[in-house]
Amino acid sequence: MSLYTIGDLHLHYGSELKAKNQIEGKVWQNHEEMFRINCEKLIRPEDTLVLVGDHSWGRNLAEAEKDLEYICNLPGRKILLRGNHDMFWDVKKTARLNELYAGKLEFLQNNYYAYEDYALVGTKGYTFEGPFYLDGYGHVCGWDEKEAEHAEKLVGREAERLKESFESAVSDGYRKFIMFLHYPPTNVLQNKSIFTKMAEKYGAEQVIYGHCHGESRFHDSIRGKKHGIRYSLVSGDCLRWHPMKVL
Repeated sequence: MSLYTIGDLHLHYGSELKAKNQIEGKVWQNHEEMFRINCEKLIRPEDTLVLVGDHSWGRNLAEAEKDLEYICNLPGRKILLRGNHDMFWDVKKTARLNELYAGKLEFLQNNYYAYEDYALVGTKGYTFEGPFYLDGYGHVCGWDEKEAEHAEKLVGREAERLKESFESAVSDGYRKFIMFLHYPPTNVLQNKSIFTKMAEKYGAEQVIYGHCHGESRFHDSIRGKKHGIRYSLVSGDCLRWHPMKVL
């Protein structure tokens, strides 16, 4: 039994947003079929696959239905995290999604899921991505205070959701954690954040995230080991549609 992960499938089987918003580039051509084939070669029925957000372009559950059906038909147990483009997922109705897809999909939000002796915890997360830039002296310029203030509120909200996920697992006796985010744990200017601090506080062994697309964005946040925690970017184009083995 193995644990795999990947993110950012950006499926569009039932959405009119495909032509307007679908990410371009050679790596995205026929990516749905490539990913399905890779999963069928790699993942066994007893394995678990965690998908770290941006599953569908669907603006509501009806538009996302075919995309979720595609995910249902992938091998193994599937756990889904909410991404910033997952408009079909009302955060206040996660329990309803778990009811609708019981036995097919599991939705990770304000809860956790067990994998062997690990708790799989997570939330969408958030990181302020600008607009800002560094001048020749290393000073931050172009900082929009209103946007930054709004971002702080979003970060705080997501941190509370992550805390609830961790605390639910702790109260059930778990002491080993794999932490999942959709957004990277830090932005390009940060060395640490409330999310990295929380990972260290609870002793997460790994932090896994998506969201970053294109070669120029693959190193926007932490990758590799830091303070004993392994950080991994698993956006689909970064992994070339091959799920990463976690455990």
